[in-house]
Amino acid sequence: MKRLSHPKATVRLRKAENRKEWYVYIESYPVFVPGEETPQRVREYLNRSVTTVDWDKKRIARTTADGDKTYKPKRDDNGVIICKSEIDQETMLYADSVRKLRQKEFDNVGLYSDTESAQVEQQERLQQDFIEYFRKAAVKRHTNSSQSIQINWKRAIVFLKQFAGDTLLFSQIDNRFAEEYKRYLLTAPCGGNRKGAISQNTASTYFAIFKAALKQAFVDGYFTSDLSARIKGIQEQETRREYLTADELNKLAATPCEREVLKRAALFSALTGLRHSDIQKLKWQEIQQDGENYRLNFTQQKTKGVEYMPISKQAYELCGEEGNPDDFVFEDLPDPAWISKPLERWIKAAGINRRITFHSFRHTYATLQLAQGTDIYTVSKMLGHTNVKTTQIYAKVVDEKKLKAAEAIQLKSLTNTKSEQK
Repeated sequence: MKRLSHPKATVRLRKAENRKEWYVYIESYPVFVPGEETPQRVREYLNRSVTTVDWDKKRIARTTADGDKTYKPKRDDNGVIICKSEIDQETMLYADSVRKLRQKEFDNVGLYSDTESAQVEQQERLQQDFIEYFRKAAVKRHTNSSQSIQINWKRAIVFLKQFAGDTLLFSQIDNRFAEEYKRYLLTAPCGGNRKGAISQNTASTYFAIFKAALKQAFVDGYFTSDLSARIKGIQEQETRREYLTADELNKLAATPCEREVLKRAALFSALTGLRHSDIQKLKWQEIQQDGENYRLNFTQQKTKGVEYMPISKQAYELCGEEGNPDDFVFEDLPDPAWISKPLERWIKAAGINRRITFHSFRHTYATLQLAQGTDIYTVSKMLGHTNVKTTQIYAKVVDEKKLKAAEAIQLKSLTNTKSEQK
């Protein structure tokens, strides 16, 4: 049981009956004695007595029924009772040395009790459910985050429960558990109506979220060491970023789409690099005109970063007729799950036979900008990337395109000349 207060040892005097003599003892309080529910006042007599105590007449200790008064003894700056004779003073110095020993014992016991209490509390934390903690941490960290981030955290918890069960104690989590969970994620089934396993990049995302929860648990005191720092994440694979050429964009611009708002939003993405989530939430008050130029002043839905982005006149024209400041620019733009089919039909109608998603228009913006010579740092800023390394993926696409262009022109006569030299 944790102590309510710390014991204090003090040198006291007790009057001997019928003699001008005072017994010396050590009084300690409050002391918690095994078997006793309440703190005890413990007295330790030293088998010593004194007769020449210097009493402080200004400090009354007690007044008897007969009106007799007793006074408290004078003490020096170190708290030692002052006596007039040298022998008695040596007795008081001896008593104070015993007091110091007892006080040290109490101090050490107090330190041990605090340590023991901390260990008990830590053991209690280790017996709590990590999955429940994970769920609360997701809400606490990402209440105001984008829907995609919230979904990823929820999905990460689902996969952890599939592997570990409905309850996972903190005490069960160690390096070995983390490595086994990592191997599970690399072959985990998609679930639902989807067949096959999740992609390596999806597994990488869910495992990174698991590590983030472990890190937060360490910060909150559930782990005594940072387990997340000792666990290596899952390496992401580079994925092919589908994009449209300038000719294909022009074909799409000239091709009717069954949902006009979808066409305008997709082409707007290709001209600005905005994500679907940002376009869907864009309001007229976030579009500002500066002379003949236009710019966006908005907060990204994914990163929550505030962006100031110039846009072209063509991009502004795709916004349509201006509405009220609080109106959405692309009113009634469906969620991603509801645009895949009409988008697919529009793409095929334009004669494009590749799998193009709405996000491909953002890839198109980045790729065409780099191909036209815009420096990577500017493109990174325009895309709202927090790290230029993310933008370098598009730079690799452009480099591959340049390499193919370099090999596209072949001189037959030069080939014949080499053959003749052989």
